[in-house]
Amino acid sequence: MSIKNVRKEVMKTLEKKVDIFTKDYLIQPEIIWQPSDFLPNPQSTSFMNEVEEIRELSKDLGNDFWISLVGDMITEEALPTYESWLMDLDGIDQHGENGDNGWAKWIRMWTAEENRHGDVLNKYIYLSGRVNMKEVEITTQHLIADGFDIGTSRDPYKNFVYTSFQELATYVSHNNVAKIARKAGMKNLGKMCKIIAGDEMRHHKAYTEFIRQIFAIDPSEMMLAYFDMMKLKITMPAMHLRESFETKGGLFEKFSEIAQRAGVYTSFDYVDIIKKLNSSWSIDTITGLTDEAEKARTYLMRLPDRMERIAERIVVPDSNHQFKWMNPLT
Repeated sequence: MSIKNVRKEVMKTLEKKVDIFTKDYLIQPEIIWQPSDFLPNPQSTSFMNEVEEIRELSKDLGNDFWISLVGDMITEEALPTYESWLMDLDGIDQHGENGDNGWAKWIRMWTAEENRHGDVLNKYIYLSGRVNMKEVEITTQHLIADGFDIGTSRDPYKNFVYTSFQELATYVSHNNVAKIARKAGMKNLGKMCKIIAGDEMRHHKAYTEFIRQIFAIDPSEMMLAYFDMMKLKITMPAMHLRESFETKGGLFEKFSEIAQRAGVYTSFDYVDIIKKLNSSWSIDTITGLTDEAEKARTYLMRLPDRMERIAERIVVPDSNHQFKWMNPLT
């Protein structure tokens, strides 16, 4: 049986547990938080006063913070790209005789939860008055239209490695933004970003569980898929960020420098995520590996130390790029 067909069979086996995964890791719309829980109520007589308070507090945080927050928001808003990519994986079928299979239903429900993140951040940033929303909207439209290639093709093993990594990366980013906001006295924004981070951690645990179960069924191929993804280095979802009239991918490096300087997401966070994935999947104790998979494991075990040495040598430049997203303080 070909590697592709083996993966499909493994996905069919795990599909029998999708209802359990859904119950354990996703939350019904009537129970989970909604954006309106964190935003001024437009039906309230205190609405304008609450908006004014947001605008006043927003002045106390510098451009690096707002650029980082806007980048996080735009990344969340590009959700149509991520859903379409996942729906195309081997083993995920939305065109079966009985409609969506279990995996397709999982992707839709995961998408529905993720959709709230960009929604609430977009509205809060709009109310802050600190951001040129038209330029932000242009960047978002470009990012969705440009799409991206994460180097996984239709391989569910590689894609679940990617989502395991990225859900943890977004947890780190939102959690760090929450800390900065709370320190600046923006308690509601801090709480909002903290609870978004909580969602990301819950989703991270789901995707790492998928990988853990694949390791139990197909350890060598799962190890090789993990190796392939980490050797390529994880592609960030916002890699093609660009401003109006820019060519594809002209902004991501500048945004990354800002995020590092603000302490929102750094090279050391990348290293720490690899350590956590290695630990979550206990790759040091997995048995029954082929010789090739054993070599892959050795590489993966050594990778965090090697990446940490590289991270220690990185000097974050004092970037002075003037983002079109930002409005000057008035």
